[in-house]
Amino acid sequence: MCGIVAMFSQHGSIARQALENATKSLEHRGPDGQRYWIAPDRRVGLGHARLSIIDLTTGDQPIANESENRRIIVNGEFYGYEAIQKELEGLGHRLRTRSDSEIALHLYEELGAHCLHRLRGEFALVLWDGESQTLFAARDRFGIKPLFYALHGGTLYLASEAKALFAAGVPRRWDAESVYHSAGFGGQQMRTLFEGVYQVPPGHYMIATGRHIQLKRYWDFDYPRAGHIGPTRSDAEYAEEFRQAFDEAVRIRLRADVPVGCYLSGGIDSCAVLGLAARHHQGPVRAFTLTFDRPEYNEEAIAQEMAAKAKADFSPVPIRQDELADNFSDAILQSETLCVNAHGVAKYLLSRAVHKAGYKVVLTGEGSDEILGGYLHFRRDMPGNGQGPRLDAGGVFERLERLNPSTHGALPCNGNGHDLTNVRRLLGFVPGWMETASALSGKMHALLAEDFLQTFKGHDGCRSFFNDIDVRGQLTGRDPLHQSLYLWSRTRLPNYILTLLGDRMEMAHSVEGRVPFLDHRLVEVMRAQPVTQKIRGTTQKYVLREAVRDLITETVYRRPKHPFLSPPLTLNPQGRFGVLLQDMLRGAVLASMPFFDQKKVVGVLDSLHTVDESSRVANDQALMMILSACVLHDRFRLSA
Repeated sequence: MCGIVAMFSQHGSIARQALENATKSLEHRGPDGQRYWIAPDRRVGLGHARLSIIDLTTGDQPIANESENRRIIVNGEFYGYEAIQKELEGLGHRLRTRSDSEIALHLYEELGAHCLHRLRGEFALVLWDGESQTLFAARDRFGIKPLFYALHGGTLYLASEAKALFAAGVPRRWDAESVYHSAGFGGQQMRTLFEGVYQVPPGHYMIATGRHIQLKRYWDFDYPRAGHIGPTRSDAEYAEEFRQAFDEAVRIRLRADVPVGCYLSGGIDSCAVLGLAARHHQGPVRAFTLTFDRPEYNEEAIAQEMAAKAKADFSPVPIRQDELADNFSDAILQSETLCVNAHGVAKYLLSRAVHKAGYKVVLTGEGSDEILGGYLHFRRDMPGNGQGPRLDAGGVFERLERLNPSTHGALPCNGNGHDLTNVRRLLGFVPGWMETASALSGKMHALLAEDFLQTFKGHDGCRSFFNDIDVRGQLTGRDPLHQSLYLWSRTRLPNYILTLLGDRMEMAHSVEGRVPFLDHRLVEVMRAQPVTQKIRGTTQKYVLREAVRDLITETVYRRPKHPFLSPPLTLNPQGRFGVLLQDMLRGAVLASMPFFDQKKVVGVLDSLHTVDESSRVANDQALMMILSACVLHDRFRLSA
């Protein structure tokens, strides 16, 4: 896992100092060495900050082919690379390294852009083809690894993080429309919060020449049409099919030339990963678990019981709310996005503890909810699949919240949101997660400045959101649950879950997170299974529970979904987090931003000391989004 930078000038020469500045800004992603290459005509430059995991001695990048007319830089891991190395050598290729990254270079020589179909793993890559004067860049199927780009002053810039683009000279400006959308559904596939800065979408590649830049899709979910009847199989057969694919996904991700650990919570996802990893790992697996000082958010006892069953080395990492406050700004700077809870800061601290323990690689449980319908709001998307009428959300979800206070703010909400008529008109229904997002957007829009709102008066946020979505090709005719999963997986998964709870918090401390649930072969197995293997009555992730029942504790098997959240900052308004919130939102930073009405925000702050705990928590997500926007504005010195 590394940091990558590329520059391609369409007209003049690139500046070496800009390339070096950009690469140096990614040192946290690759502290084990930095290398650069600039073409003889100075129109192309590649930079690489390396985190050594595979081939510790000869795997430095950029890597050149035999004739040195093609070079590649890679961030990520390719699994099953040894067999491909042998295949390439049999075709006459001479490999310079024994690293997994080099296979992409030679597969490209054999197959061009179609090489991506041979690559299995989490990755972002940039390849310069000197023979055709073409720059080729690509991102993995789910957006596990980031890849940003900008076109400025006739030069195309690409990098693992937006801060590297800024370090290379790309202007630091807010994208006002993206800020507006972040107060709604947010998470579009290509846009970012920064003007002129875009993302290569998950499952896409870029072709750039001196005349044009093109983005093309090479993979998508392709859920089956509703009513599609496949082979009739039993629940046990579905569970066995899932178990075999999942087991392989975990096993191949244990391959490294450095120690590999696991993140462990009280949820079934990380417990299942640990259970399988323990069967393939030589000796006890080191399991790292976050613990909180509020009991309703603390999963230590459940995780410790699971670690004992897996005979893992249990390593709790205690986190207090004051620590979240002290590290909030640094974590948000790494994430480059807005947050609704300090759970990303908690992951930032967890990764720091893993780094201090001497680990560079961990297996994580992210992605399970996206392929198995694990989040509570997906329960709303189950009509018309033979399971009876739509769930009575009021009764079910209120009961869940009473049993599990930590779900507050993560459950679907009714009322006080924006009109979703256009979503219903387009899809025929409103996905549960969009109903939840609509409730939060209502709170956010109530705090936006009036002149900012007027700028986008009549602007249809739903239409803008769906402009990036292949509705006819990927949604039309699909089961409502699959439509909802698709929309979430193409937007919220890469732009929030895999950013704020994944790559950016891990790589902030030079830790590589590997995600078995997002192995594309496992996903392709799961997409073909009936929706009833995902959600069965009130049981979510049904097939996973049955497939790994022998590996997990009975407590985990029977435990309902608990979202990973840290204690809301408004629960302790007198603590350091509360002080940070008050100081930042009452101060000059918020006043200098044109997006929010500071008087309205201060009104909410003034009420925190007079309302009950439930009312304070109800405003927590909106306040966290504004606080994180203030941090980005201040630390990046953004202009509006």
